[in-house]
Amino acid sequence: MAEWLETPQLRPVEAFPVRVEDQDVICLRDPSGVTDAVLTVPRGLAPILALFDGARSLVDVQAEIMRQSGELVLRSQLESMIEVLDRHLFLEGPHVDAERARQRAAFLGAPTRPAFLAGRSYPAEPEPLAALLAQDVAPPDGPGPIGPRRGVIARGLIAPHIDFNRAGSAYAWAYHALAEAREADCFVVLGTAHAGLDGHTFAATAKAFETPFGPLEVDRDVLDAVAHQAGGSLFAAELAHRNEHSIEFQAVWLRYLQRAGGGERRIVPLLTSFAHEALARSESPARTRAVESVLEAVQNAMVSVPRRYCIVAGADLAHVGPRFGDAWQVGRIELARIEAEDRALLAPVAQGDAEGFFTETLRQQDRNRICGLSPIYALLRLLPGEPGRLLHYRQWPDPDGTVTFASVSFEREASGT
Repeated sequence: MAEWLETPQLRPVEAFPVRVEDQDVICLRDPSGVTDAVLTVPRGLAPILALFDGARSLVDVQAEIMRQSGELVLRSQLESMIEVLDRHLFLEGPHVDAERARQRAAFLGAPTRPAFLAGRSYPAEPEPLAALLAQDVAPPDGPGPIGPRRGVIARGLIAPHIDFNRAGSAYAWAYHALAEAREADCFVVLGTAHAGLDGHTFAATAKAFETPFGPLEVDRDVLDAVAHQAGGSLFAAELAHRNEHSIEFQAVWLRYLQRAGGGERRIVPLLTSFAHEALARSESPARTRAVESVLEAVQNAMVSVPRRYCIVAGADLAHVGPRFGDAWQVGRIELARIEAEDRALLAPVAQGDAEGFFTETLRQQDRNRICGLSPIYALLRLLPGEPGRLLHYRQWPDPDGTVTFASVSFEREASGT
């Protein structure tokens, strides 16, 4: 066995319980997308995986398991586990390093950002995809056909970032409101970076987003203005865009509206990851210079580069249940509690109050794991005091992993400009 495997280190992966063929197993998945593999491990082996921390040798692991359970795990058993984990790129080491380097070179060298989830989470061909989105618009769950433009300016939008199969109607409510408002032409799209940004707070890319409806171009003038003020670190974690879905799903809808007869749209794509770090410190993100510098750069770009701007946050709300680390399944009582707490979070959102939103999250101690914290906070900071209109709230009530989401529109009367 290779020397570096003598002290195996499991990569940061999602681990959640599932039941497969009447057996309880732990499912392992890589949120960073370095590997698409999904591994299932008997629950009884979970304590062994927890010991693969890069500090313990195989002998140390055997000794610790003996101390914990009184059972002897053979070295050959450990080696078999390690071989499978390494082959599927779940262990730190030269194999995963080489794959990271390959993916980075391929992504950074590509002229556009490929539609990573086309053919996986939604149809890869334009007509089936258009039919799916049109179905989401239709009543009774959807808002109905897009009507004539209203006398309002679209200033901002909160839409889900969960897959279309579960949140299709919520996307439809959000983008229906956008389609009926006075048309914006530059969308600053803020998305959750689920796998983090290697210590950075924002990550940009200048690559157009491919969609089945054609590419959605980046507004380079605006992005260049932001990057000039924010500094080169804005692109340090650009690779995170490769497989992150929170902006990809917004790009699909924006390009769909453009295809349906709207004018040309361009985006400024910014992945975000800072709010949970601020929660851990019990202090507002406003006290983090790395957050403030980017938000100030975006605000200044919106002043210096004339566009009709709209801020879009791709953001879900609660994530609760065994799949997300809870020891209990989600039932009717829990769903009622979660909705009440979601609506308490949405109250300061409706007032355009970024600090009130963060304070309420801190009060709740983020027990519901709101994964859209960073993009929602950033949107509210970029639109200070702008009232939001709740269009749609929904729960996807899976007892093992419930997710909630909402659609919110930020509008201003056109006569007020």
